[in-house]
Amino acid sequence: MDYLQFITFLLLGIGLSFDSFAVSVSLGVMKREIRFQQACYVAFFLAFFQAAFPILGWLIGMSLKNLISTFDHWISFVLLSLIGIRMIYEGMRPVHERQVFNPLRLRFILGVSVATSIDALIVGLSFGFMDTNMFIPSGIIGVVTFIAAMLGMLFGKNISGEKSHKSIIVGGIILILIGLKILAEHLFGIS
Repeated sequence: MDYLQFITFLLLGIGLSFDSFAVSVSLGVMKREIRFQQACYVAFFLAFFQAAFPILGWLIGMSLKNLISTFDHWISFVLLSLIGIRMIYEGMRPVHERQVFNPLRLRFILGVSVATSIDALIVGLSFGFMDTNMFIPSGIIGVVTFIAAMLGMLFGKNISGEKSHKSIIVGGIILILIGLKILAEHLFGIS
């Protein structure tokens, strides 16, 4: 791998990590008392899926690219919106009826990890055109996403504001907005 390829893969990793960064910011807002080990746990899952999906896409092959690209944005939108709506619902319930929402639950983390990594699957499919070892770019994407997720949670937990139901609502809105952004990018070419 030469210098230009490394820069290309680094920029690709940065581009793919924006959604993971935004999700991490909202998680930091919701869970201000998150410990370093918990943040590493979340960042690991986000990074793992961002790194694994390009390899998965590469293995699936170019024959399925058109099929997947026709609905990948809908999968991301639906997953992020469902999680976001649930968070908003929990945040709006009276305190005595509210379930304790734990954004560190495995189901939540897996949902946002998959939803923010769908584009990485398509990137992997596009690598089928090039004679490239997918493990190096995927490793770079994973490292960049891990760093972005850790920075996002740190940033989110240091945003001023009260730790309350409002944080859960804000986090849910952010997830829905990320889903809408992904949908708009694919349907209308809006970046």
